[in-house]
This record gives sequence, structure tokens and C-alpha cells, in this order.
Amino acid sequence: MSGILMMVIALVVLIGAYLIYGRYLQNKWGIDPNAKTPAYEMEDGVDYVPADTNVVFGHQFASIAGAGPINGPIQAAIFGWLPVLLWILIGGVFFGAVQDFAAMYASVKNKGRTIGYIIEEYIGKTGKKLFLLFCWLFCILVVAAFADVVAGTFNGFSVDTETGKVLGTITANGAVATTSMIFIVEAVALGMLLKYGKLNKWVNTAIAIILLVVAVALGLKFPIYVSQGTWHIIIFIYILIASVVPVWALLQPRDYLNSYLLIFMIVAAIVGVFVSNPQCNLEAFTSFNVDGQYMFPILFVTIACGAVSGFHSLVSSGTASKQIKNEKNMLPVSFGAMLMESMLAIIALIAVASFADGEAAAQGLTTQPQIFAGAIANFLTAVGLPYSLVFTLINLAVSAFALTSLDSVARVGRLSFQEFWLDDDVDEKNMSPFLKLMTNKYFATVITLVLAYLLAKVGYQKIWPLFGSANQLLSVLALVACAVFLKKTKRQGVMLWLPMVFMMAVTFTALGMTIYSLGGQFIAGKLDLGNTLQLIFAILLLILGVIVALQGIKKLSEKTDKAAA
Repeated sequence: MSGILMMVIALVVLIGAYLIYGRYLQNKWGIDPNAKTPAYEMEDGVDYVPADTNVVFGHQFASIAGAGPINGPIQAAIFGWLPVLLWILIGGVFFGAVQDFAAMYASVKNKGRTIGYIIEEYIGKTGKKLFLLFCWLFCILVVAAFADVVAGTFNGFSVDTETGKVLGTITANGAVATTSMIFIVEAVALGMLLKYGKLNKWVNTAIAIILLVVAVALGLKFPIYVSQGTWHIIIFIYILIASVVPVWALLQPRDYLNSYLLIFMIVAAIVGVFVSNPQCNLEAFTSFNVDGQYMFPILFVTIACGAVSGFHSLVSSGTASKQIKNEKNMLPVSFGAMLMESMLAIIALIAVASFADGEAAAQGLTTQPQIFAGAIANFLTAVGLPYSLVFTLINLAVSAFALTSLDSVARVGRLSFQEFWLDDDVDEKNMSPFLKLMTNKYFATVITLVLAYLLAKVGYQKIWPLFGSANQLLSVLALVACAVFLKKTKRQGVMLWLPMVFMMAVTFTALGMTIYSLGGQFIAGKLDLGNTLQLIFAILLLILGVIVALQGIKKLSEKTDKAAA
């Protein structure tokens, strides 16, 4: 299959899905364009802040995308291009987009509350407590993994792994670091402009693009060279600040800026594919078992972002839902952003498929972002663009986005910790000193980030395998919660049942395999600290996930005659 044919198939499926299936869901569940959204009803200038559709879309897209839809398909390509293509398209439309839309819809219809509160309202307080504990543990995992990835990406020095001696500087990493830091400063300025400038959205867009170009140009011209250990500290200080400041001051404008960078990358890649028409050098299907890795469940855990990812539900219900100006904006922001992410995953598949056996490694392309950037650079040389420039810019775009997800995840982790200690019947004005401490946003942020920092020092390689399984289990819990909400409010939710059951089988199998493998090593006394932490987290997550899922299924099996619309 040619790259163009694969691209055309993907575009037809994804655009058709938005126009047909997305609008079907919107009409089936019902929206009220005249309703006062939580962004206005609960406006507090910190988390609840109304924003234009393009701004919220930018936040949603930049937060959920990152490097996930690039890494996953490239890793999963060991099974062949056909299963990867099918899972991205089927999973993206009928699993991921449905989940993201349902999570945002349920949140907006419940005063912008998170999935945790949805579970409390429609499943029970115990379910809510367990889910929030699960989310908190999950967010610690994500922050630890992503912070270590970002620190490694920003690391300006190449070091001999055996002696620890510095061998030289890494210009590309330094450029990425500079650009990302400039992004933060520009985002604060843009946030002020968006809030107080009251300019036309097209003027805001033009300013954002100009700021983006300036940041990239300065990054390429003035790379920063700082060690990985120092970047760990800088990144966690940044996350600490970003997690507590108002969303309009940093989160919204930063994601707004980054979304244009990501969209530019996608458009450039699509143009490159149509110009060069790369051939698919992968087998359509290799084997169900590749070097001890079974397609079920590995394929469906590896490709999360791009198909279905539980993390998306936290963004949809945790931050984006609190910024929706009008209920009609939910479809493009949630369903639309997910389908665009699926498109990015397809591009990643075309990229890795364009390389013949060993060709990528021969060019020095070893990591997933490098393979992606190298392929796109190869495509765009057909229109006369220099390989080195395109390679650097694409690498820059991919790498910059790992940082964009960090403060969103940290904020969700903070909110999950706070909500764990709160119930609807708690009088927030007369809480005990203990509850005041536990629900203090600064304390909640610090304890979350301290644990994440300690775990990050272990290294993302040690915790990344568990992240995939935990992420997909989170999608199960989100789908269960949304299905119960739809049933209890007398809305049709049958379209969530198949994704829910299938992902339940995937995640319980994957976590069971992880626990079995690590448990055997533990008994034999062969586990190091990193793997021991993995085992503990895997057991806790599986127990919590099973309990919450069973509670949700019990509610789904109840009669609906007492349900309230």
C-alpha cells in the first residue's frame, strides 16, 4: 500500500466519522446552545474560565496529543501495518472519540465536575474515593515518566554511560529547551492579551503564530546547554507554579501556542506524504507473537493516544470542560481533537512504514521521535526543503509537546487529591484543620510532585510499561462512569458498552501479565527498586480498577425506572 492511499483512507474515515457519527452522538445525547455552561455558572478566574472554541481546542489537543500518538504506532508496527491502521481508525472513532466526548458531556452537564464526582453522583461515594485514588496514583506515574522524558530531551550534554564523562553538547536538545522556555514566557504575555486585550480571534491567532515563529527562531539560534539532573529540578519547579496559577495565565495560552505548532507539523507531514508518495515497506501482518509480545493485549496497550486513552477523559472532564463557552462547542473540542490525534497516529505509521529494514538505524534514527522526524524530512526534500532544517523543526515540535501535558496532568493530580477528601455534604467553611490541609491546593500539589519527583529519578524506562496498562484501565473506568451517567439520565449509552468491555479485557489481561512476571521475579529476589515500584503500583491499580468497574457494572444492571432525567 502506498502512503497516499493510506492517507486518503484515513482522511475519508475520520472526516466522515466527525460529520456522521459525531453529530449522531450529539443529537442522541442532546445539547442546549442556550444553557449556561459551568465556565460561566462557576466562573472563578482560576479553573472555571470561559474561552473561545479555538483556545479550548488548542488546550485539549495539545494536552492529549504530545508524543503519545507518535511513539505508540511506531512501537506497535512490529505486528505489521494492517492491525495498527485498523486499531487507530476503529479505536479512534468508536472508542477514543466517544470516550472523550462522553467525558466532557457528562462533566459539562454536572457543573464541570470531574469523572470522580460523576462516579460519586451516579455510582456511589466509595466508588468515587477509589477512582480518585486511582487517578492520583496514575497522575504521579504520568508526571514522573513525562518529566524524565522532557529532562532527557532538554539535556544539553552527551555523556559516556560508563565513565560519566561529558563528551560534548547536543545542539538539537539545546534548541528544544530554549524554544520551550521562550514558549512559557510568551504564553504568559499572550494570556494577558487574550484576557484583557479583547481583540478579534483572528488577530489573536496572527499574534500567536508570530510568537511561535519567534520562539522557534530564537531556539535554533540560541540553544541552552543544561544537564539532565538540573532540568529535573527546573521542570518540577515549573510544574509546581503552573499547576496552581489561573488557567488563563499559562495553561490556555501555552496550549493555544503549541496547538499551532502541532497543527503545522501535521499539515507539513500530510503535504510531504502527498508529494513524495512513500511506499509501505512493512509487512501487512507479521505474527500474533513477536519476540514474546502477544498482539493481544500489547497492541491495544501500546497504541493508546491515537486510538483510546484514559488520560483524555481526565483532560476532558478536569480542565477543558471548565472552559467551554457553549454546549455546541463540546463536539469539535472533544470528538474533533481526538480524531485529529488519530490522524497524527496515521502519519506516524506512514513514517515508520516508509523505512526499509534497518534503514532508519543506518541513518542514526533510533528513537520514535527521530524516526518520525527523519521520515517527514525525507518526504519534504521532494519539495526542495533542506533535510537538516525539517528534521530539526519536526524534532523540535515533537519534543516540545511532552512538556505541554505535564502541567495539565499535575493539575488533574492535584484536583484528584483535593477531591478525595471532599464530599458534597462537607462544609468547606467549617472544615477541620486536617481537612483544610488535605484540600489546600498548594499542599496537594507539593505532595503529588514530591512523589512524582522521587519516581522520576528511577527513570521512565522503568515505569513506562506500567503507564500504558494504567492508562487504558483508566479508560475503562471513564467509560463505565459515563455509561452509568447516560443511563441514569435516560440517555442512550449503549455505544459505550462494547468499548468498555473490550478495554476491560485488554487492561485486566495486561496488568495480570505484568503482575505475574514481576511477581515471579520478586519471589526469586531479582527485582530492583524500579521494578518493585512497578509491582506495587500494578497491584494497587488492578485492585482499585476492578472494584470501581464492578460497582459501575452493578449500577448498569439495575432497573432504570428510578432514573432521573
